[in-house]
Amino acid sequence: MIKLILQPFIYLYKFVFKYRYLLFLISLILFLGAWKIAGDAEQKYQSLLSVIIYDRNNAPLSIKENAKGHYALETNSLPPEFETALLNKEDNFFYYHLGVNPVSSLRAAYNYVVHGRAGGSSTLTQQLAKNLLATESERNLKNKLVEAVYAVSLELFYSKTEILNMYGNTVYLGHQVQGFGLASYAYFDKPLNETTHSEQISLLTTLSYPSSRNPWAEDNTDYASSLNNLITPDNIFVAPEITKGYSFRRDSYFELSTAGILCDTPCHTTIDDDVSQTIRDILSRHIDEGWTRNIKNGAVVVIDAHNSELLTMIGSKNPKSESSGNQINMAIAPRPIGSTVKPFIYAKGFELGLRPYTLVEDREYKYPIASGFSLYPKNYDGQYRGEVTLHEALSNSLNVPSVKVLEYIGLDNFYTFLRDSLKFEPLQDLDSYQYGIALGGLEMDLTTLTHYFTLFPQKGYLSPLKVLLESDDNFNLPPQSHVTNREQILPEEYIELVQAIISDRYTGVNQFGLAGNLNLTTTNYGVKTGTSRDFHDSWVVGYTPDFVVGVWLGNAENQPLTQVSGSSGAGAVWHDVMEYLLTTKYNQNTELTAAHLARLPIKNNDEWGLAGDVESEHRNLLISDNLILSIHTDDIFELDPKLVIPLKARTTVVWTINGQTLDTAKDTSFTPDEAQNYEVSAYDEVSGKREIILIQVKKPE
Repeated sequence: MIKLILQPFIYLYKFVFKYRYLLFLISLILFLGAWKIAGDAEQKYQSLLSVIIYDRNNAPLSIKENAKGHYALETNSLPPEFETALLNKEDNFFYYHLGVNPVSSLRAAYNYVVHGRAGGSSTLTQQLAKNLLATESERNLKNKLVEAVYAVSLELFYSKTEILNMYGNTVYLGHQVQGFGLASYAYFDKPLNETTHSEQISLLTTLSYPSSRNPWAEDNTDYASSLNNLITPDNIFVAPEITKGYSFRRDSYFELSTAGILCDTPCHTTIDDDVSQTIRDILSRHIDEGWTRNIKNGAVVVIDAHNSELLTMIGSKNPKSESSGNQINMAIAPRPIGSTVKPFIYAKGFELGLRPYTLVEDREYKYPIASGFSLYPKNYDGQYRGEVTLHEALSNSLNVPSVKVLEYIGLDNFYTFLRDSLKFEPLQDLDSYQYGIALGGLEMDLTTLTHYFTLFPQKGYLSPLKVLLESDDNFNLPPQSHVTNREQILPEEYIELVQAIISDRYTGVNQFGLAGNLNLTTTNYGVKTGTSRDFHDSWVVGYTPDFVVGVWLGNAENQPLTQVSGSSGAGAVWHDVMEYLLTTKYNQNTELTAAHLARLPIKNNDEWGLAGDVESEHRNLLISDNLILSIHTDDIFELDPKLVIPLKARTTVVWTINGQTLDTAKDTSFTPDEAQNYEVSAYDEVSGKREIILIQVKKPE
């Protein structure tokens, strides 16, 4: 009896032993064939994945079409509850079969012979094979056999978890949406792991009829309720709230694409989409409120000050709009930057010996320029303030003292600083700007300008702007500067001197008032405003040690704004953005540092300087000793009966015109009676100093 039972096994053993080499060869061929098929399946799977650009928090900003014309968002795992419901619906024996369920296959064959239809018999792995082979619409025996071969091959070379994820990423769910990962965003605007049970059931309902039973379809709710009662009866189904629509490109992608941040493979940017959307809403609200003042466009850039990561780049209030320049990314559009350049001028001046307590005369000066004309710098309000400190001058953003600081530095030296240290690429040759740089004529885009301001929280260092988390490729951003290595641009002590001024909200009260947009609920920040000529551009750039925020307001048509200054225009946006960021994780409450600074007693007050400063060596570096203050050599006047030429001196002097005594006074005037050259002389009887100016009065042309 035992021999009879063992006989078949003995025959089988003999057969295998006799043909062992042949069987090994056949097995090897089958194994290699399965390996090749599995490799082909992997290639097909990769072709069905979209190239996705993510934000820093793994939220998709842009999803490109795949080989099928669908959009897919790859996920590496399915939520446990969702996986259980999926397998209950599609394949209860998924973890027990090798790609094909023989019981289901036999039942399907029986139903086909008896009832004329097979019914559902495919395992989840076979459904994956069907998705990869694109045979969803061609249901015949040949395709089913091929799908079965692919299914078995996949099971041999991939884990169950990998197969489940591949299925979850390739299943079609209507409206060009492929995969559960994207479907959760498309239909509910949230990642799959944040969906509710009812939302997950609504997605599973879509599987059988993706065009007619997806969550946007009216029938979805009824079918989803029935499915819930069938596979998860212990849960109560509540019709979920769905999105009104879904864009495969978030608003943040507009700025990324126009700035050239276009990844060929999936990549993670440094952008925070949630933060960007909130800031875009702030910008949009202020533009709408400023429309009557001709504010039609704006831009906001936010950079993490610790590592120079671009957190937000907004160059349009509404990228979906075709009107009012909304299709222009103003965050990378160069515009005259106004007074926002002054902190850099003063930093270089401090490096060359100037100090916040250095005196400068805020009065009329004449500068011959390359155009052949002369430049007479004016302050924003048209007023001169006489002798002021550089602290007062920068705090109140005075133009005339800034030109004097630039003159002290030397134009060529400052050009070298811009070109070689900051790697700045101007729109025109720098010599065409000359002293106009200090008056705000230099054009720069907001991204570049905001990046340069990271010098202050980074204590004089400038690092390459980072736009990708996993790569140093910054796609040539910012547009006008190409810093490739972290470099010290200015010594820390001179950065601290500037910071002490632009973080001082009291000294600038004459220009900006005690209350206003530049005042925040924190004190650890610095800020600088800017207004370009004739109010074409409104700028504010400010920072805490944790982040830097730059704001521009204007219009793409370059029309002037209606009396909108930096503080009243961009300042309002900057204030709201800063206050919002102070509530986010990017605010670490890092304190401003002043390790190199000291308060020096100056007359009846004290002022910021550096430890070890000798006041007398820095105090009067910008003070000249000329007597005549109001007119300049080679000034030309046009003869007119109403012409009155004002004469101002540093002290009381004897004024003579062409050798004839006019007056003894500090300030006086004279009216020329004919067109000719005039020699104006001022003589100080106390010091014995005489100064002569030659001017010309010509006939009207």
